[in-house]
Amino acid sequence: MKKVAIVTGASSGIGAETAKLLVKHGFTVYGAARRLDKMQALVQYGVRLLQMDVTDEASMASGVGEVLAAEGRVDVLVNNAGYGSYGALEDVPLHEARYQFEVNIFGMARLTQLVLPSMRQQRSGRIINISSIGGKIGEPHGAWYHATKFAVEGLSDSLRMELKQFGINVVISEPGAIKTEWNAIARENLLKVSGQTVYGKLAAKHVQMLLNADKWGSEPIVVARTIAKSATVARPKTRYATGGGAGLILFARKILSDSMFDRVMLGQMK
Repeated sequence: MKKVAIVTGASSGIGAETAKLLVKHGFTVYGAARRLDKMQALVQYGVRLLQMDVTDEASMASGVGEVLAAEGRVDVLVNNAGYGSYGALEDVPLHEARYQFEVNIFGMARLTQLVLPSMRQQRSGRIINISSIGGKIGEPHGAWYHATKFAVEGLSDSLRMELKQFGINVVISEPGAIKTEWNAIARENLLKVSGQTVYGKLAAKHVQMLLNADKWGSEPIVVARTIAKSATVARPKTRYATGGGAGLILFARKILSDSMFDRVMLGQMK
C-alpha cells in the first residue's frame, strides 16, 4: 500500500520541492495551498492538488476529509505553510500579529488534530513541522515571527511525547537562510511597517542583511531532501537543522551569552 503525504505551503519553495521529492520516494502526495493556479506545475510530477487555507477551519477539514475519503489514510503531514511578518513590535498592529499566529501555529495545530485520528488508528504516522533556526534565536523586527517559531518548537516537543504511545513520530525541521520568496516578503513587510518610523534606520540595515542572506542562502531542495529523509527513515531524528548557515548560527547561540549574541546579531546590521 502506497503511503500518503500532505504537504502544506506547496505553491513554491520548500513545499513545492518537498512534494515533488516525496512522489519520487513513492508517496501519494497531496500538495496544499490557498491558490490552485500557483501549484499547477506540480501536476506533471504526479502531485495531487488541494485548495486549502490554513486559517480557515472548513477549508482544512474539507481538504483532510478529501484525502481520507480517497486514500483511507494519511502517513505523513508536512506542516510547511508559513510566512514572516516583520516590523518593530511597537509598529506592528495586533491584528497582523494574530494573523501571523493563525498561519504559522494555529493552522499547523488544527491540521495535526485533523489527521491524528487516522494515524492513531493505524498506529503509525509522521508529523513534520517546519520551524526555523528562528525558533532558537531572536532578531530585531522579528518578534512576532520568532514568537511563532518558538511556539512551533514547544508544541512539537510536547506533541512528540504525547504521540509516542501510538507509534507516531514528530519531527522538527529548522532551516537556515533559504532562497525562497519568504525573504522578499519579510523585507517588504519590514520596510512597509517600520521603514518610516523611529526604527527606520535599523530597519534599513536589517533589510540589507536579509538581502545578503539571500545571496548565500541554500536552495529549497536542500531542505526538501532533509524533510524527505525524515519522512522515510525508520528512526528519524527529533530535529534537522539544515541550509544557509543553520548549524553555525545555532552553535553560536549555544556557546555565546545573550548579550554577546545580541552584539553579534546587531553587528551584522551595519
